[in-house]
Amino acid sequence: MRVLLTTESSLPYLSGVTVSVDAQARALGARGHEVLVLAPRPREGTGPEPVGSPGPAPRYAWLPSYQLPVVVPDGYRMPVPLPWTQAVEDARRFAPEIVHAHSPFVSGLLARRLARAAGAPLVFTHHTRFADYGHYLGPLAGPGSAVTGAYLRAFWAACAAIVAPSTDLAGEIRGYLSEGRRRRVHVIPTGVDVAGIRGIEPGNSRETAGWPGDAVVVASLGRLAPEKSPMEVLEAVASVKDSPLHLVVVGGGPAETELRDRAGRADLEGRVAFTGALPRPEALATIAGADLFAFASRTETQGLVLAEALSAGLAAVAIDGPGVRDSIRDGLDGIVVAAEPSADRPARLGAALSALATDAERRESMAARARDDADRFSIERRMDETEALYRSLVA
Repeated sequence: MRVLLTTESSLPYLSGVTVSVDAQARALGARGHEVLVLAPRPREGTGPEPVGSPGPAPRYAWLPSYQLPVVVPDGYRMPVPLPWTQAVEDARRFAPEIVHAHSPFVSGLLARRLARAAGAPLVFTHHTRFADYGHYLGPLAGPGSAVTGAYLRAFWAACAAIVAPSTDLAGEIRGYLSEGRRRRVHVIPTGVDVAGIRGIEPGNSRETAGWPGDAVVVASLGRLAPEKSPMEVLEAVASVKDSPLHLVVVGGGPAETELRDRAGRADLEGRVAFTGALPRPEALATIAGADLFAFASRTETQGLVLAEALSAGLAAVAIDGPGVRDSIRDGLDGIVVAAEPSADRPARLGAALSALATDAERRESMAARARDDADRFSIERRMDETEALYRSLVA
C-alpha cells in the first residue's frame, strides 16, 4: 500500500510522537509498503537522525516551518499553515491509499484534505492529551481547553478510524462519540523495538555519579516539565530515609532548574544525578543499567517509556494513571501505586520503591518477568494490528 503519514513535529526533535512516527514509517517500509512522511522541516543544518527503530529510513515531504519564541521546546518546529506548498503537491502526487494523521491541527487538516482528494480513508492516532497542557496558556487555559475539545470532536468525525494507544484513552474518546461512531476507535499501542532494547549495553550510573556499589539505582526518563510530574519522583525518593535508593533523572526541560535545586537539599544531596537531554540510544542505555524504573506522569496516552523500561528488564513502579495498567501488570512485573489521595502520593511511591529496593529476590523476579514477556510490546505485533486496520479500511 501507499501510506501517507502526517505529523506536527519530526526528528531530530525527540518526543514520544516523533519516535512513534519514525518507528511506524520504518516498520511499514520494512514490510514493503511505500511510505511518505509529511512533516515540518527541521531547522537549517539539521535533519532526522536514527533513534534505533529498525527498518529503512522513510522518504519525507518537508512543510515550511518555524520556531515559536515561547511555549514549545527548542528544536520543536511548527508547520506554517499554508494551503499549498511543494510538499503538499508531492503528497498529492503520491496518491496515497491510506492517510494516517498523527496530529489534528495544521498537518491534520492537510491530511484530511489530501485524503478527500485521493479518496483514501483518514486514520488518526491520538497521541496527546491536549487539555493537560492548558497550564502553558495561563488565563486562557479554560477557554482554550473548551475550544480544543470541540475542535477534536469535529476532527474525529471526519476520520474513518481513530487509534488510541491505551484502553483508558479509547474509553474516553468513545464517550464523546455517537453510538454508531464508537466502533471507529481502535486500541493499538505504539510498539517498541524489543529486540534492540534487550541488546543495549547497559550504562553504569553508579560509576558515573560516584555512588557506592550497593546503591539501588532508580531511573526516570522523560521531559522535565510540570505535566510529567518529575518532582513527585524526587519527593518519593526523599521520603525514604536511610535507604539505598539513588535516582538518575534522564531528560531535560523547563523544570530542570527547579528539580536540581530540590535535589541539592539535605534529604537528597548526593542521591540524585541528572543526565540532561540525551540521544535516545544513550537514554535507553542509562535506564537499562538501573535496578528500578519510576513513573509519575498522569497525562500520558500510553506512557511509552514504561514499555521501554520493561523491555530493558526493569521492574517498574508507577502512579496509577492513563495507560499505566496496559503496560505494568501489578505484582508481576511492577507495582501500580494508587493516585489518590494526592497529598500522600510521593510517600506511597517511595514506599513501593523502597520495598523493592530492600527485597532483591522479588525485584529480580519482576525484572525477569518483564524481560521475558516484553514481546507483547513489539513493533512487529503493533504493525500486524495496524496493517489489518489499513486493509479493512481499504476493502
